[in-house]
Amino acid sequence: MGLTAEIESAWGWIGIKPAKIVGDNSFGNLIVEDENGSYWRLCPEDLSCEVIAQSRRELDALSTSQDFLHDWYMKTLVAQARELLGPLRPGYRYCLKVPAVLGGEYGGSNLATISLAGLVGASGHIARQIRDLPDGTKVQFKITE
Repeated sequence: MGLTAEIESAWGWIGIKPAKIVGDNSFGNLIVEDENGSYWRLCPEDLSCEVIAQSRRELDALSTSQDFLHDWYMKTLVAQARELLGPLRPGYRYCLKVPAVLGGEYGGSNLATISLAGLVGASGHIARQIRDLPDGTKVQFKITE
């Protein structure tokens, strides 16, 4: 399965119909253009996938924002992950073992590597399962094969 198909499978419930990926970072965040020309940011550590621009012009303007660029490149966290885990293998990204929205810390023993497709799939499926839970709800992971 290609990455856009993985996005549609794992995140289609949120309304995204991916056409192409136009950007990615070391933590598997993606900027995805949809079939209507809108741009979404898929953010696995936050279990989120939201429209960030309605057009290429809006995306280009956003890409000049220092706040956006600081958040996008995650330089400090990437440096920490690289130091702890080494350089990324092709097709892999750094990740948080426990997503931040579920209480996982940004760093330390909560860092790992995972295939980009695996990260996209896992984050979308977890986000779907917890989407209606109130903030502060305790969750328990049950890993199955």
